[in-house]
Amino acid sequence: QLQLVESGGGLVQPGGSLRLSCAASGFNLDYYAIGWLRQAPGKEREGVSCLSSSDGSTAYADSVKGRFTISRDNAKNTVYLQMNSLKPEDTAIYYCAADSSGICVLNPLGYDYWGQGTQVTVSS
Repeated sequence: QLQLVESGGGLVQPGGSLRLSCAASGFNLDYYAIGWLRQAPGKEREGVSCLSSSDGSTAYADSVKGRFTISRDNAKNTVYLQMNSLKPEDTAIYYCAADSSGICVLNPLGYDYWGQGTQVTVSS
């Protein structure tokens, strides 16, 4: 059974850092595009970052460029999102998602498989 499990969320002060993990089971992440997406209360789900399977290319939303970094550990079948210089507006539930096309997209509609999400709260 294909499964994605996120972890690493929590409460952090503005300017702080968190690293989210997305562990896959039942399939090999090497062959899937992986995205990190988030949804804040009262807002639509939005793409934050993604990583393609073919050439390892990445993409970031303008709001997180220079602060967030997506990476993959093939040996652990896990994808990470390093989040630095966090802002209160980064507060949201963060989801990882996978797509068999292997193409990195920030559109939430581009993903077939989703994790359950992990809460990130940035507040003093």
